[in-house]
Amino acid sequence: MLPGPPAAHPTLARPASQGPMSTPSSSPKIALIGASGFIGLRTTEILTQRADLTLIPLVRSPASLAVLARQALDWRIASFVEVAPLAAALKGCDICIHAAIGDAAQIVHMAKVTYDACAAAGVRRLVWLSSASVFGQNCPTGTDDSTPLHDRHPLIYNNAKVHAERALQKCARDRRVELVMLRPGVVFGPRSRWITDPAADLRADRAGWLNHGKGICNTIYVDNLVEAMRLAAITPGVAGETFIVGDAETVTWREFLLPIAQHLGLDETAFTDLPVPAFAPERASRFTAFTLTPAYARAGQAVPYRLKRIVKGVLKAWPTPSSGAGAWVLRSSAKPASLTQELSLLQQCPWKLPHAHATARLGYQPPVTFAEGMKRSLAWLDFVTDARPA
Repeated sequence: MLPGPPAAHPTLARPASQGPMSTPSSSPKIALIGASGFIGLRTTEILTQRADLTLIPLVRSPASLAVLARQALDWRIASFVEVAPLAAALKGCDICIHAAIGDAAQIVHMAKVTYDACAAAGVRRLVWLSSASVFGQNCPTGTDDSTPLHDRHPLIYNNAKVHAERALQKCARDRRVELVMLRPGVVFGPRSRWITDPAADLRADRAGWLNHGKGICNTIYVDNLVEAMRLAAITPGVAGETFIVGDAETVTWREFLLPIAQHLGLDETAFTDLPVPAFAPERASRFTAFTLTPAYARAGQAVPYRLKRIVKGVLKAWPTPSSGAGAWVLRSSAKPASLTQELSLLQQCPWKLPHAHATARLGYQPPVTFAEGMKRSLAWLDFVTDARPA
């Protein structure tokens, strides 16, 4: 049950009767946008245990408080795509970390909205969680933080991340808010799809990899990412900088996937070695490309957010027509092994993305080894699924 009456819609703040959370006056208040997601929940779990800062989780709706509301936190509810309600939720915060997800249009739109809301609320620094996918899933050898970006990637998500970074850099020219951006690779850990999806494929006998899994998997265990986020939030003198962050080890896809198979009582023969598949670029969709244009952003601002959510819900629930009157299809008992376009590109990657810049400027040192991160992830898999041998 939600505590107390809501503040001015659509922002819901903690009831005044409960008062502010008791913390040392010198500790910065850090707002976390997207606190109910995979990364957000783990960030909340870790940073709320620290005495040198105060974490304020921000979520989009009351439904997102299923886990967070069990703790005595100064959580707040607000729209992430409108400046005024988000600024109201950010009031009193010194730093903002943005870890929310969305579709391509939302990713770009949230960038400017978040910056403007931080400026309006008096937030000193914005830490934007970007992605190493700005370089492409199959990044060229030699890629580092200084590598120029382009928006000609085959996946629309990659291009959206590039456009979001560019929008933020343009906003930050006015210096109203310090901007620091992080570029993690494959973020894995408990609650991660990078653990559950391979396990599901292995159980269904449809797991596959390219070139026996020899491509580089640019992993970062979620706790390591949280440490990078914390350092990006508090380290002085890094405004305007962007950092690749990852695990200390160089990990291949074979080294990432095989422990999951072995945990399920399987071995490398459970993976079909697949040829490199051919895909049409997602950006070939004219509508999807249009969602990244300024014209689409202006049109989106003219439509109330609630109406857009209702329309999306109706379209998602719209029934798919059958192939013919009275038609029926006999379903196959098992799907053959295959890879998505994202996985196909990722598994062709030849390069371990370096985080030397983050080490030098932020003092970033991954606190958890890859082996330990995988051990914890598989222990969680046991907890949430039947992990007996497949």
